[in-house]
Amino acid sequence: MTLAEIAQVLGAGLHDVPDPHAPVTGPSAVDSREVRPGGLFAATAGARVDGHDYAARAVAAGAVAVLAARPVGVPAIVVKDVQSALGVLARHVLGRLGPTVIALTGSVGKTTTKDLLAQVLEPHAPTISTDRSFNNELGLPLTVLRADAGTRYLVLEMGAGRKGDLTYLTGIAPPRLALVLNVGAAHVSRMGGGLADVAAAKGELVEALPPDGYALLNADDPYVVGMVSRTRARIVLYGQSPGAAVRAEKVTLDEAGRAAFDLVTPAGRARVELGLVGAHQVANALGAAAAAVTLGLPADGIAAALSAATRRSPGRFEITERPDGVTVIDDAYNANPESMRAGLHAFKALAGRRRTVAILGGMGQQADASPARHAQVGRLVAELGIDVLITVGGGDVPAMAHEARLSGPGVAVHPSEDVTGAIALAKELIEPGDVVFVKASSEYGLGACARALR
Repeated sequence: MTLAEIAQVLGAGLHDVPDPHAPVTGPSAVDSREVRPGGLFAATAGARVDGHDYAARAVAAGAVAVLAARPVGVPAIVVKDVQSALGVLARHVLGRLGPTVIALTGSVGKTTTKDLLAQVLEPHAPTISTDRSFNNELGLPLTVLRADAGTRYLVLEMGAGRKGDLTYLTGIAPPRLALVLNVGAAHVSRMGGGLADVAAAKGELVEALPPDGYALLNADDPYVVGMVSRTRARIVLYGQSPGAAVRAEKVTLDEAGRAAFDLVTPAGRARVELGLVGAHQVANALGAAAAAVTLGLPADGIAAALSAATRRSPGRFEITERPDGVTVIDDAYNANPESMRAGLHAFKALAGRRRTVAILGGMGQQADASPARHAQVGRLVAELGIDVLITVGGGDVPAMAHEARLSGPGVAVHPSEDVTGAIALAKELIEPGDVVFVKASSEYGLGACARALR
């Protein structure tokens, strides 16, 4: 599209544009450091920086123009609201291109499942998928605007921090397939305080489906199965339940905690041997398989792609082996009770008989249940027999340390007030050959701890 065409779609004006017919040939970006030649730079105002201040830098880096809320002294398409305009533009471009949109949501596992599905689909047809966890009102339009006329599949991770978020996102990118992974306590404080409220928000995804679409629902999660009545689309159940159309049978874990299973589909059966660690990865792989089966891919091809799949997104059980034999697992991108449980179990399975050190921060947005949920994590640390626990931060985090002490006298518990202190403690306590697990909600900043220990 040309700048003039984009301005017409958005009902916007052009400022300082020498050639209105200049085409936009590259993807859009909201970070001036990620601008590519021929792209569009969207100048959004964040909590710490205002993209308008980087407009000239973006154009110098090759942006054709800036999508801005005011003139910026370089070629610009000026709109009332940059975020809304980005969504409108993405919806228009998607309508022109017409790829098959596969949208997925869930409280845990979205990014891993999205990465698995992309790796299954890419060998068969041109596929664009969400980068990292760009799953919100800015990230989703940016993903859509990476598509071109050759794109066949658009795999979109959709996050929901509150009710109405998925309705907004599906308005930009209406799905043909909607995959719901699970309902857990992520963002529960913003959604009303209970799992039923989380389910109500997640169910907006299947409500957006057309009658000839497909709702891919986790048969092992009662809240997800309860969404059947909320859609006009056809239903595909997946999971380990016997009644699931796409299911796992004969699940095993090897000595490194990697799962293998028989993938059973209406079109056949094939063995999957995952390279990712953790029993919880079976559910993620099944979600990806359900989408691929629905799109007509054969079971043996799906199984082979899942078996070959690797981790793409950082901060999610990212494993680093140090020269001294220490294994550092960076799972610090985010945390909630479900992902904490899954991560700790996978960590312990991977460690085997090696000495274990868990560095854990808080889980955000847990509402009134937060103290009890942090205490439950501490109890699980003790039950799993983890050797050392370093807790990081205040608030409800001390409840984790307290419960670990009460439940397991064999756990050496070391509280730290901040990340700097946790790094110092860890460097003092870690011994050659240890396995170290770092996890917390992103606002606790424990990614810095994992990086320091790598």
